[in-house]
Amino acid sequence: MKSENTPFEGGPMDGRVLPVLVGPTGNPPKTYRIPVPDAAGGPPTVLVYRRVPRGHSKRLGLPRGWKYEFDPEGRSGGRLKWPWSKPEPRGGGEPDTTGG
Repeated sequence: MKSENTPFEGGPMDGRVLPVLVGPTGNPPKTYRIPVPDAAGGPPTVLVYRRVPRGHSKRLGLPRGWKYEFDPEGRSGGRLKWPWSKPEPRGGGEPDTTGG
């Protein structure tokens, strides 16, 4: 399998470059999860990084490589998004039902 040296930004992995396996299309995975073992022997903490373009070409605007940015919320982004799927609720409590 081929791998590509990919930089990481933010979080504990900031500034590091790791070889990441690429898929059949030549792109690294959209999310990269790194399990960090707990010192007390508990369940490992999982760091989640999201793939973003490193830059764009001038003429066509195509991505010129990829990098990973730290996602502190660590949402699971591996879910398929169908047109009939309901969007995930975004933080903020209940809707306003005062009718005003």
